[in-house]
Amino acid sequence: MLATVGCSAPPAKMTTAPPTAAASLPASGLEGARSADIDAAISWLFPLNPPGAAAAAVLDDKTPLRLPNSSMSFTAAQLNDLFSAPDWHPESHGPLPEIVAHGRAPKTFACGYCHLPGGQGRPENAPLAGLPAAYIIQQVADIKSGARRSAWHGGAYRPVDIMREEAANAAVADVAAAAEYFASQSLRPRVTVVERSVIPRMQVMGWVYVVDPRGGEEALGQRLIEWTPDVSGHDRRDDEMRYIAFVPRGSVLHGRNIAMLGISGRVAACVSCHGTHLQGVGVIPPLAGRSPSYLLRQLAGFKTGDRAGATSAPMQAVASQLQIADMIAVTAYAAAL
Repeated sequence: MLATVGCSAPPAKMTTAPPTAAASLPASGLEGARSADIDAAISWLFPLNPPGAAAAAVLDDKTPLRLPNSSMSFTAAQLNDLFSAPDWHPESHGPLPEIVAHGRAPKTFACGYCHLPGGQGRPENAPLAGLPAAYIIQQVADIKSGARRSAWHGGAYRPVDIMREEAANAAVADVAAAAEYFASQSLRPRVTVVERSVIPRMQVMGWVYVVDPRGGEEALGQRLIEWTPDVSGHDRRDDEMRYIAFVPRGSVLHGRNIAMLGISGRVAACVSCHGTHLQGVGVIPPLAGRSPSYLLRQLAGFKTGDRAGATSAPMQAVASQLQIADMIAVTAYAAAL
C-alpha cells in the first residue's frame, strides 16, 4: 500500500455527500482501466467542494482566533495563507525548515500548511511524519514527472492539483530538507475506526466530510467515510484533533486477515513487506495509524495504474487482485493499529 504527499487549499463551504452506493472496481486489467465506471465507483473517496466554493474572499486579518488546546492565536487571513503554516503546537515538533514553515513565494507553498507543521496530515492529504526521507523524495519526483497521478479523473481535485504544482516548482534542496525533517517526526494517533451499517447523513466541507446539520441518516454501503467531528478544529487546522472513519461491519477483521495472511494464491500478506505491525521496513513506508481514506486513494491509484512510479509494480500487482471491499478492509485495519 502506501502513504505519500497531497495538499489542501483553504477550507470552503459545504455540499452534499456523493451517492451511498458504488460499483466495484474491476478485479484485474490495469491497462486501459480508466472508464466512467471507475470514477463512479470511487467518487465518494474524493469529497469535492461545490463549484465556486473556493472563490476569493476578503479574510479578517485583525481578529485573533484560538483553539482550546493551544496558547497560540491566528487570524482568518493567517489561517488561509499558503505561504505560512499555522503552528498551534510549536513544542510538539522540531525546528521547521524554511520550506516547511513558509515555502518560497511565489510558486512553492509551505509544506507545513497542507501537511501541518509536524507532518500529521489531514484526510485529504498525506501524513508525512515518520515516512522515510528517501521515500518522500521519490514520491515528489514521481508526481513531478507524471508517473504518479490521482486515481480520480472526474474533474479538479484541489489537494492533488496543489501538490502537483508544488512538485513542479520545489527546488531539489528544499525537497530534501522537508523530507529529512518530516522523516524525523513521529505520527500521533489521528483517527478512530468505527464499523457501521448506517451513518449520520454527511456533507462536504473543504474536501472532508462533516455531519449534515439538517440531521438524518444514510446507508454506508461499500464505502469508507472519514469525517471530522470538530468542524472548527478542522477549519483552523488543529494538528491534535482526531478524525473518525466509518467502515462496513466486519472490515477490521477482514483487513487483519489480508494484512497478516494475504489472500491464498493471489495476494501476499501486507506484513511481508510493510513489517509485522505495518510499521514500515527500510524505504517501504509505514501504514499503521495513518489516514484510511488517504491509503485507500493510493490503493485505487495502484489498481487503475495511475500510480506508476519506479517502485509501484509490486503494489500494482497486489491491488489488481483486490476488490473495493478488500481495499476498505485492509486500510481500516492499518488505520486502527
